[in-house]
Amino acid sequence: MTHWPDWEREGKDWPNRHVSRFVEAGGVRWHVQRMGEGPCVLLIHGTGAATHSWRDVMPLLAREHTVIAVDLPGHGFSRPLDKDPAPFTLPGMASALGRLLEGLKERPALVVGHSAGAAVGARLCLDDWVCPRTLISLNGVMLPFPGAVTLLFSNTARLLSMMPMLPQMVAWRATDRRAVEDLLRGTGSTVDPRGTEFYGRLIRHPGHVAGVLKMMNHWDLQPLARDLARLPVDLAQIVGDRDRMVPLSEALRVQALVPGSSLLRLPGLGHLAHEERPSLLAQQVARQGVGGASGVS
Repeated sequence: MTHWPDWEREGKDWPNRHVSRFVEAGGVRWHVQRMGEGPCVLLIHGTGAATHSWRDVMPLLAREHTVIAVDLPGHGFSRPLDKDPAPFTLPGMASALGRLLEGLKERPALVVGHSAGAAVGARLCLDDWVCPRTLISLNGVMLPFPGAVTLLFSNTARLLSMMPMLPQMVAWRATDRRAVEDLLRGTGSTVDPRGTEFYGRLIRHPGHVAGVLKMMNHWDLQPLARDLARLPVDLAQIVGDRDRMVPLSEALRVQALVPGSSLLRLPGLGHLAHEERPSLLAQQVARQGVGGASGVS
């Protein structure tokens, strides 16, 4: 039986806890944060993260927007309500999130997806769950990595998911703060001590680790790659040029597939650019609500 992070223990001082609530929709008990008033902005974190990733961006955007952030299924404090693997697949995750938005009666004007969250955002749009003005991909992963890399990733994820003690092993290793710091440095970003603490808190919990591995095991970007050319909304890609996890070439591949999409490069920032410079990211997101993005810079 999987034991998930406890809200009263791991979440006792969670960022923006005062706007948190728990909602059941689409087979998931979601941890949701809602803040501010105005046009709705939906924030979707990447693999292995949770709402804490947006901790400093949310209050800035909430000055003029309704901001919704969630923990994806199996991440943080969101958990599936049964053993159905659907919420861990890309279409299933998008469907569950779409049903959550229906229940909240929210229609996002902007969707911001970080890393794998960009793929969730794209699937939401393609499957008609949302129709925002713009989908913003922040260091997004929306295409399978080339050839043998994709095969290796898929096979490794499946193998790891079949090792029942692995989440406990990873969680035990993460009790060493230096291990968490090394992991975050591998993103090319400099994360402050507070952010490092929250990542460590999640990685030290076997339930969160098991949820991440289950998502990796069920992730398939091939259908999304076939569908991206018909993305029905504007796409704005934002890329940190020090990202060590997702190379710029991936954003260029997406740009070639999506006519009219834009690409903005952020000098000196890594994969977790929104945690390094939250004010800059909030500014870029707010601009998308007013005008279009300019081309490559």
